[in-house]
Amino acid sequence: MTVAPDAPILFFDSGVGGLSILAPARAALPNAPVVYAADSAGFPYGTKSEAEIAARVPALLGRLVERYRPRLAVIACNTASTIALPHVRAALDIPVVGTVPAIKPAALLSKSRVFGVLGTNATVRQPYVDRLAAEHGADCTVLRHGSAALVQLAEAKLRGETLDPAIARDALAGLLDQPGGDRMDMVVLACTHFPLVEQELAAAAPHPMGFVHGGEGIARRIAFLTEGQPWPDAPSPGIAVFTRVDDKVEALRDALAGYGLDRIDAL
Repeated sequence: MTVAPDAPILFFDSGVGGLSILAPARAALPNAPVVYAADSAGFPYGTKSEAEIAARVPALLGRLVERYRPRLAVIACNTASTIALPHVRAALDIPVVGTVPAIKPAALLSKSRVFGVLGTNATVRQPYVDRLAAEHGADCTVLRHGSAALVQLAEAKLRGETLDPAIARDALAGLLDQPGGDRMDMVVLACTHFPLVEQELAAAAPHPMGFVHGGEGIARRIAFLTEGQPWPDAPSPGIAVFTRVDDKVEALRDALAGYGLDRIDAL
């Protein structure tokens, strides 16, 4: 397949969480044109049903691919990936990279053999998580907790709002208060929003613990899939596209510019 140098990489999430995937990808491929799409009209995904997500995500990505003609799409959202990835791959004729919880690295790094999976309610109940835990952490106690409030905290942080430290504390308590939780030394940030509030989580932890997520691994995967393809000679301003542009989106303008996304479009 011949790829035009200006064909972008498309990143898709329900909100701003996918910026934690965009940042390492931009570091790896600084000249790559980027379109970052957020389904602000459908946000949040973590409280939606599997059927809703499985129908909504492929339809939206189809429209985005038609408009922006990307060379590759990244579903920078654990919930959408664990539920809709096969449907999206069936619907699109470009490579699609999904985001999976970083259970393998957590299992490799955990000294206590107890680690947590912190995600959305929709992600932590997926059979996919069971399979990853069985495959990579069979000798570990794997605790899980879903936090919708932490997703909202990440969005609020990027809008520059004052944050309530109790939200990060409560999210961690959902893991720590389970049997064996006092020995937990690693936490998988199984929602792309959560690396954006890793500082807040670390500050709320009652003892030192490590946090892992999939951003670097996805950057390597994108670089591998686009190896040998032409890129522009210099970085270009990125585009952020939202399914609904409102005051909350306008409040993100400065944060988006910090990620190289200077233009806001509506889908």
